Amino acid sequence: MSNRKKVLIVGLLVLALISFGCASKKTEAPAEKGTPEAKKTPEMKTITIGVTDKITDLDTANAYDFYTWEVMNNIMGGLVRYKPGTTELEPYLAKSWEVQDGGKVYIFHLRKDLKFADGTPCTAKDVVRSIKRVMKIQGDPSWLVTDFVKDVEAVDDYTVKFTLKTPVSYFPSLLATPPYFPVHPAYKPNEIDSDQTAGGVGPYKIVNWVRDQELILEANNNFFGDKPKVDRIIIKFYKDATTLRLAFEKGEVDIAWRTLTPIDIQTLKKEKDVQVIEAPGGFIRYLVLNGNESTGYPTKDKLVRQAIAAAINRQEIIDTVFLGTMQPLYSLVPNGMWSHIDAFKDKYGDGNLELAKQLLTQAGYSENNKLKIELWWTPTHYGDTEKDLAQVLKAQLEKTGMIEVELKSAEWSTYVDYARKSAMMASLFGWYPDYLDPDDYTTPFLKSGANRWLGFPYSDPKMDELLQKAATSTSMSEREQYYKQIQEKLAEDTPIIPLVQGKLTIVAKKNINGIVLDPTMIFRYYLLDIS
Repeated sequence: MSNRKKVLIVGLLVLALISFGCASKKTEAPAEKGTPEAKKTPEMKTITIGVTDKITDLDTANAYDFYTWEVMNNIMGGLVRYKPGTTELEPYLAKSWEVQDGGKVYIFHLRKDLKFADGTPCTAKDVVRSIKRVMKIQGDPSWLVTDFVKDVEAVDDYTVKFTLKTPVSYFPSLLATPPYFPVHPAYKPNEIDSDQTAGGVGPYKIVNWVRDQELILEANNNFFGDKPKVDRIIIKFYKDATTLRLAFEKGEVDIAWRTLTPIDIQTLKKEKDVQVIEAPGGFIRYLVLNGNESTGYPTKDKLVRQAIAAAINRQEIIDTVFLGTMQPLYSLVPNGMWSHIDAFKDKYGDGNLELAKQLLTQAGYSENNKLKIELWWTPTHYGDTEKDLAQVLKAQLEKTGMIEVELKSAEWSTYVDYARKSAMMASLFGWYPDYLDPDDYTTPFLKSGANRWLGFPYSDPKMDELLQKAATSTSMSEREQYYKQIQEKLAEDTPIIPLVQGKLTIVAKKNINGIVLDPTMIFRYYLLDIS
């Protein structure tokens, strides 16, 4: 207690609590001199964040969406992490590492003060058990482990040894993703609605989760690092951008994050008590055209896919849907990242209706025999602009006079399930980087088997070979040439059509400090503070 002169009173209070059998979390400070009663301890410092996004499931073996990974990065951690505000990797749960056998063996030395949220020690055995659990369950993100790791073992309580299938130049970047995060021994497999409060080794712990309504995090007293400045983070989930904006304006939330409409953002920028912070643009949007032969979809025909690619006008999408808050994207590798080329623009232009008609004619379609496409979109996951995006794409494709588009939608959890089952002919998706390398914008989409989360829409031996060479080469100049070939082949085969690249925007009250956004685009709640 702060008042050392009141030791006697403190002792009496303690004895009274023991004799009464009290286990209350709320404690009282001793009475200050000149006051008749004790002063209560300050309430928890709390920040409330509003989102239109959703958590899929809180299992590192199954979750493969940006927002769930964001939550995991605040309640868990990996052997390494990106230093906040940079793209630089730094030790995290591991204090150091070394590379052996020409890049095939990585040895990590753990900190000795690691504990899970309930105080259970975290050792090398927990790291190994968690990673092998991901390999066994074979969920959507498992390829981030199984495609690279031949074996992982605990050399002793504080040493983890990875043996890779082949040298991988960016392996440390993979270790910063949730499939490599250690989870508590009591972590429940395949129970997507369990709150997993046992959690991992991170600055916060989950104290309550009501699906699609509210997530409450509190500072983890067993965390090895600096304690967060904010004791409690409350995440509120909103149906759409309109309700999120109203909640922000009413003061229900301190931060509005993913996703407000472009109009809302422009309006809120003019408010004097509001700060608007923009994230670097590593976020991309794209259209998946399912070429899986087993589906029987007309999109299995490359000419059909190429015609759709030619008909799309990205600048019109940016002007009418996103009000200039995005930029055109002509490759899955984003603008500004090394090896990027405008492969789709070079091959198709932008909104080239004449070329689209020629390709459709070659594929056997005409104004009297139209290509019929089902275009799927999801209402809330990507914000309120999604319906507009789907409608503009429909209009652009139908301008050919040879395509008829039927729009279909499903909520995110159903949408993801449909994708996994290859049940959508054409579908809109977005991508946030797992790790900062061109490989992360190509392999998950184009490598045979790695794209199971999209329902295996594409498989090509030549593409697999190029991806493998690009991933394993130790020469940056060679890697760059391979990725240029990959982008050119993607534009030729067109299983996925890049659309736009954007910025993420956070709107917050003026008294919120510590908002740090970087190319990883992970919002770190543990850096926040209130002035």
